[in-house]
Amino acid sequence: MIELCAVTKTYNAGRPNEVVALGATDLTISDKALTVFAGPSGSGKTTLITIVGCLARPTSGRVVLNGEAVSGLPQRFLTEVRRRTFGFVFQRFNLVRGISAIENVMLPAYPIGTPHARLKTRAMELLSSFGMAHRAHFNVEILSGGEVQRVAIARALVNDPEVIIADEPTASLDGERVAHFLAIAADLKARGKTVIVTSHDPRVTGAATVDRLVTLADGRPADATP
Repeated sequence: MIELCAVTKTYNAGRPNEVVALGATDLTISDKALTVFAGPSGSGKTTLITIVGCLARPTSGRVVLNGEAVSGLPQRFLTEVRRRTFGFVFQRFNLVRGISAIENVMLPAYPIGTPHARLKTRAMELLSSFGMAHRAHFNVEILSGGEVQRVAIARALVNDPEVIIADEPTASLDGERVAHFLAIAADLKARGKTVIVTSHDPRVTGAATVDRLVTLADGRPADATP
């Protein structure tokens, strides 16, 4: 379970260009569920998800992961928590051009020190589970948009994280690819993963597989449906 206790985030505090990106926020995110943070650009949803995923520290308040306060940990420990707990699917997927799909999937696991042969087997199993085994050794720049999406999700899973975080994963995707992403999210949830997504796409926010919708406005959760 992830808990946010009076969490705020302010950029350029005390300066003329100070921005309060996230007001005091209390929020509990359930395990093994699909939670969607919704809201227009500038509503605070991306700031919220970076704090939840330990990519950024709150200005004040605490982030509690499975009963342990993690937001105040020294950076090296916070990095380890992030690496082992979270898998990230970025809005533009952020795959590394010039290397193959399987090499991209393997990248997040190198710092952990998994033996190369075992890691390669794990990466291939993940690509196979998404129907991408036949494209594993193709450079990512020649893959289709749907294939790139699947490689990015496989990469997020390579360290077997408890939580998958996806920031606007359906931006610029057609209806078929959106449906495919939602099917993957439902499958991840069925495997016992916690899935957190930011989106302003009604095809995502209104999907039947969503367990909880948290709507943000002006840096605060305006409402949350159970």
